[in-house]
Amino acid sequence: MSDRTTHAKQVLTSQSIELPSWAFGNSGTRFKVFAQQGVPRDPYEKLADAAQVHKYTGAAGSVALHIPWDKVEDYAHLAAHAADLGVKIGTINSNTFQDDDYMLGSVCHPDPGVRRKATDHLLECVDIMDATGSDSLKLWFADGTNYPGQDSIADRQDRLAAVLAEVYERLGEHQRLLLEYKLFEPSFYTTDVPDWGTAYAHCLKLGPRAQVVIDTGHHAPGTNIEFIVALLLREGKLGGFDFNSRFYADDDLMVGSADPFQLFRIMHELALREVVGPDSGIAYMLDQCHNIEPKIPGQIRSVMNVQEATAKALLIDREALAAAQAAGDVLGANAVLMDAYNTDVRPLLAELRNEQGLDEDPMAAYAASGYAAEIIAARKGGQAAGWGA
Repeated sequence: MSDRTTHAKQVLTSQSIELPSWAFGNSGTRFKVFAQQGVPRDPYEKLADAAQVHKYTGAAGSVALHIPWDKVEDYAHLAAHAADLGVKIGTINSNTFQDDDYMLGSVCHPDPGVRRKATDHLLECVDIMDATGSDSLKLWFADGTNYPGQDSIADRQDRLAAVLAEVYERLGEHQRLLLEYKLFEPSFYTTDVPDWGTAYAHCLKLGPRAQVVIDTGHHAPGTNIEFIVALLLREGKLGGFDFNSRFYADDDLMVGSADPFQLFRIMHELALREVVGPDSGIAYMLDQCHNIEPKIPGQIRSVMNVQEATAKALLIDREALAAAQAAGDVLGANAVLMDAYNTDVRPLLAELRNEQGLDEDPMAAYAASGYAAEIIAARKGGQAAGWGA
């Protein structure tokens, strides 16, 4: 076994990929939400399903919550339930986009009363962090405008900065704020946090515990996402990822399904800086929905896709790459990357899972477990969880 293979297995053993609770509920497009059988009816059942993903991959030990979709009376009890299942509560995600009051924005709204309502919700999310032990608050704002002259672009940035400062001040010593950006939608003229530069500027002003989240589906076509990754890493401002795939816009398809080579390139920049492990301070979270495929297998396959991209990135011959780069050997340097990318890492990961006491084929193991049939039989009646529920 080569040194690179040994190192890759060591890193992969500790890799942690956070699951989104909302991936287990019913979801769809803007036209239709598609119902599936056996879908969780509450956050407790979502955690149970997430625990199945961790059971078969060994790499998904935390679950992000979305408030109010995952609202409960006792968050400490929910955290204890997660621990009993072998997982923990991860990032707390806010929701300031599903209320009639937010038609013209939330934290950037011209009405101070609406801004106060949105801010109070964000502060509530910090309270939930305290109760669950979460250390990360993730903010994405649908705020923006649809028409020129609708509102002052500059004033909206001032309002955003003021709210972020209040929320940042409320954070505990070991908690952080993660600011996400999105190129467009639902605002089509201006978006108040449209790109990494805007998010970076606000985080820089807030302080060291404010960092940027990269959603891999939130960019213009052709954007070099790994450049953004490298720059934010260099500045110490990369807080996390929302991993997914897209073809045209923010499709939230399974990570690695549309462009696995892009995912490999991203993981290369992260492996190069040795920030793939759980002590990196970077939240590696999936953010995707399974509209036509079953939820739990979709999450298992997604975790495996990230593992495979990571394994390939870890197998890059860094010495050969550095030598080729220093010599100006353009094709030689590219070939080093392509050799690693074209490596079939599935046997390596199967071997690793075997060493961890896991089944070598997580998809087949889950399919044979009978869990899917169990939850279809057990979860009859009640309101299935889904977008907005």
